[in-house]
Amino acid sequence: MNQTKQIYGVDFPVILAPMAGITDLPFRLLCKEQGADVMVTEMISAKALYYGNKNTLPLMMTTEAEKPLGVQIFGSDAELMGQMAHKIESEGFSYIDINMGCPVPKIVNNKEGSALMLQPELAGRIVKEVSGAVSLPVTVKFRAGFDEAHRNAPEFARVLEENGAAAVTVHGRTREQYYSGKADWNIIRKVKEAVSIPVIGNGDIFSGEDAVTMREQTGCDGIMVGRGAKGNPWIFREIKAALEGRPIPERPELKEVVAMLLRQTESAIRFKGEYTAIREMRKHTAWYTTGMHGSSRIREAVNQVTDFEQMKKLLFELTSHKF
Repeated sequence: MNQTKQIYGVDFPVILAPMAGITDLPFRLLCKEQGADVMVTEMISAKALYYGNKNTLPLMMTTEAEKPLGVQIFGSDAELMGQMAHKIESEGFSYIDINMGCPVPKIVNNKEGSALMLQPELAGRIVKEVSGAVSLPVTVKFRAGFDEAHRNAPEFARVLEENGAAAVTVHGRTREQYYSGKADWNIIRKVKEAVSIPVIGNGDIFSGEDAVTMREQTGCDGIMVGRGAKGNPWIFREIKAALEGRPIPERPELKEVVAMLLRQTESAIRFKGEYTAIREMRKHTAWYTTGMHGSSRIREAVNQVTDFEQMKKLLFELTSHKF
């Protein structure tokens, strides 16, 4: 069995990227249904776990239906990271993923996330502590570098491998870029050439064709999809078909989009309660309806919705082309 299959359960996994405030359990289940092989939780603070922050518990909820599932943690205290990884490893996860790529200022200013790319030695110590504290595989997600002056992904990956990382995911942008410009897939190829562990490619995967091209250009061992899945869980069925050389399914019609939206909303209500779920689904509705006729009016209307009955009414009106 190859290393990729040992970690992710399949030879060439298609993975849903962890996205804060987006990839909760209800959305992950829909992506799994559409063909995603592997899920990763939203990122969880090691400090929050240590202090028993009540907001971290929902982030770790899972079901058998979505596995294999990785749990992503972040922090800059190597010893604490190891302790917290050990604390949660028995919660039903398939592997531990460490976030070293988050570009958000409050994370970076705490020397966490992508700030660790400026401190390879500390990053290595974190991986060593975590991998030594758990029996699960430990993976790391990071970027091409912190900025253009520090595009050190290949060297960074080697440090992580030497300290016990079982696989790495590389987003082809620097922290400085955030999500602007174009992802540099060439840096993913360079990381693949620099290490012997599996390398997952991430950045600018918006179609099945993109996935095939990334695999060909980088030699990566798997694909991770982030923003391309927002409002579009169907991207996974397209990617799987493209990678397997099958005809790519047609994009969903309006009724299918509305049905999926309602299913996600109902699931989110069961998971979080109506008040929170409806308000969080406003952004998802905007993503699902991007590019549709009258989408700006749809976004305006959904921002006024406060309960599920109003949501259904709005979506049924959309289905009837009343917008």
